[in-house]
Amino acid sequence: MSDEPGDATATAAADAETEVTGGLADRWASFRDREISTVLLTVVGVAVFPFLFNNYLNGYTQLATLVLIYGIFAVGFDILLGYTGLLSFGHAVFFGGAAYAAGIFSASVSSSPLLVLFAGTAFAVLMAWVVGFLSLRRGGIYFAILTLTFGQMSFYLAASPLAFLTNGENGFTSVDIGSLLGVIDIHGGVPFPLSMLVDNMLYVFVAVMTVLSVAMANRILHSPYGTVFRAIRENERRAEFVGLDVWRYKLMAFIISAAFAGIAGSLFAIEGNYVPLESLYWTESGRVVIMTVLGGVGSLFGPLFGAGLYLYIENIVSGFETLGPFWHLILGIVFVVAVVLFPNGIWGGIDYLRDMVVGGEDE
Repeated sequence: MSDEPGDATATAAADAETEVTGGLADRWASFRDREISTVLLTVVGVAVFPFLFNNYLNGYTQLATLVLIYGIFAVGFDILLGYTGLLSFGHAVFFGGAAYAAGIFSASVSSSPLLVLFAGTAFAVLMAWVVGFLSLRRGGIYFAILTLTFGQMSFYLAASPLAFLTNGENGFTSVDIGSLLGVIDIHGGVPFPLSMLVDNMLYVFVAVMTVLSVAMANRILHSPYGTVFRAIRENERRAEFVGLDVWRYKLMAFIISAAFAGIAGSLFAIEGNYVPLESLYWTESGRVVIMTVLGGVGSLFGPLFGAGLYLYIENIVSGFETLGPFWHLILGIVFVVAVVLFPNGIWGGIDYLRDMVVGGEDE
């Protein structure tokens, strides 16, 4: 009988702790599911990223900008792979094609960054209609091979038959980017207090496009379209049985994914004032696959982390005196370890640790 008060106190304490952790989990889930929360998290992330990257990870602003560009590319690719279940090995045709279209548009029509961005993205969408219409007639490995074929066709077209437009193996060097809205030098500095975080207006421009891209992807994935994409990924035949036009939805997923690749490709041309021929090569398609898997297939923020890790190893680790020559091997080891230990990628690992902290899994 003397132990009963102690037992009751311990039980009450345990119940209180469970209520607190459960409340934290519920509040986090409620916060995470709101669209404004996704936008705010992205804004905070892109704002502090260059400061942390440059000061603590031996990075530099140009690489931080490229991380965001490839992050947009990977986020769009994940809509196709992670949410619809379609593996494409030819997305370089949209990334590189948009870069070329943006570059040629800037040199021949208008140097306005916004118009250049629109031109490149529009070209990628139009290409996706054609490539998707033909490739999606087949599924599985045949679809992947068809997309790879179209990608390589575009590479060789740009290398020789269309060299009068693309400048062939030398890449397109006549990119001309003017002022943003006619007044802002996109390659200039930034005013205070933004200068405390970043020293380049181009990064600010790309960061704004990143926030808009993540918000757009989040809206798509939480719309009825996103629900249908996931249904197709889980069981395509069952989706057909309930009356869904699966082929049409897969084509729309393909086009949406290509639009993100077009945004990234256009920004790539704006960032570098140059479009290399290699942007159309099959290795560019392979890079975005690795980035997406590393970060976490089927997650919104995972591909951004995957792009950052890939480019960090490629550009920073490769410069180390002892490890630099082995950066491909290091990347391969990191990829294998990530796949084995974190099947859901880096973001899946972060989700797991977060759930442990807030007690979400126990609930």
